[in-house]
Amino acid sequence: MSVPFYVSPEQIMKDKADFARKGIARGRSVVVVQYAEGIGFVAENPSKALHKISEIYDRIGFAAVGKYNEFENLRVAGIRLADLRGYSYDRTDVTGRSLANAYAQTLGSIFTETAKPYEVEIVVAEVGTEEGTDQIYRLTFDGSVADERGFVAMGGSADAIAGAMSASWQVGQDLGTSIRQAVHALGEHGTEESRTLSADDLEVAVLDRTRPRRTFRRIEGTELADLLVAQ
Repeated sequence: MSVPFYVSPEQIMKDKADFARKGIARGRSVVVVQYAEGIGFVAENPSKALHKISEIYDRIGFAAVGKYNEFENLRVAGIRLADLRGYSYDRTDVTGRSLANAYAQTLGSIFTETAKPYEVEIVVAEVGTEEGTDQIYRLTFDGSVADERGFVAMGGSADAIAGAMSASWQVGQDLGTSIRQAVHALGEHGTEESRTLSADDLEVAVLDRTRPRRTFRRIEGTELADLLVAQ
């Protein structure tokens, strides 16, 4: 009589977590950073078609690292949820906190109930009427949620990038300074060798609190190139 093969729940969860972390570590990093007039998103992403950064709703943005098809499914689901809630109730009822909670439940269920977890980390950010009311939520592959302030880095080199950002970031700094800090940290710590990132290597967007209603906009071309040059 054969003995059934047994693996403890603790070992299964550990193996799933290790698998997800290895997948995420292979991707290029993303930095989300607050500045005086909003929230900036900076990703090392030379592709002009496959975006890591996106708008979810009027004042809410989304950034992700990991497997593209998996975080794209989450992005689309978030847009549908936000549109449905805004249409059924009121646009002000769509908040970053509610979306983060929905994503946490989805990621947690996938992690515990399926054989393969999502290899993703995401950030849901909502720009407020002033810097003190901005909200930035970081969600990991197992559904854990962290409420971040100032800046957050995701991806394989997140710890080193966050360390570089913490040494230079200050409350109330302008957009150009914030973008240059993020780009410098990505270039220095995003891979094993430091390098200088150009506008063609980057995907950059902001949630601009000074814009009416829809605050999300992408920064590209000469505008981005000008921001990368210190004044």
